[in-house]
Amino acid sequence: MRVEQISVFLENKTGRLAEVTSILSEAGVNIRALSVADTSDFGVLRLIVDDNAKAEKTLKNNGFSVGKTDVVAVEVEDRPGGLHNILEKLTSAGINVEYMYSLVTQRNNNAVLIFRFDNIDDAVRLLEENGITVINGSKVHAL
Repeated sequence: MRVEQISVFLENKTGRLAEVTSILSEAGVNIRALSVADTSDFGVLRLIVDDNAKAEKTLKNNGFSVGKTDVVAVEVEDRPGGLHNILEKLTSAGINVEYMYSLVTQRNNNAVLIFRFDNIDDAVRLLEENGITVINGSKVHAL
C-alpha cells in the first residue's frame, strides 16, 4: 500500500521549478501530485508521477539530484472534519505525520491526500482497521 514518491532537490532561484516541469513535460511524464518546501537556499520538490523510472532517469540526466521515498495515499471524506477524523486516530496511536499534501483529483467523491508517516506499516494497518481507504501505488500513479 505504499506509493513511491520522488524528491528533487532544487536551488531556490527563479526558473528552477519551471525547468523541472519542462523536462518532465518533454519526457511525457504526467505529474499527479506535488509539494514544494523551501528554505532560503534550496527547495525540495516532492512528486507523484505516472512513470517514476522515466522521471528519475530524465531528471538525473539533466543534472538534478533525485531521491525516492515511500508515502501513503488515503481517501479522506470531503466534508468538514474528514481529515480531523483520520488525524485523531493517528494521534491516538502515537503515529506522527511528517508531512502531507493533496492529490489533484477526487475519488468516489472523496479527497485524496498523500501522507509521510514516521511508521508507515503501523499507519497503514491502523487506517485499514478503521475502514479508511488506502490506495495502492499503481492506482495512484494511474489517477
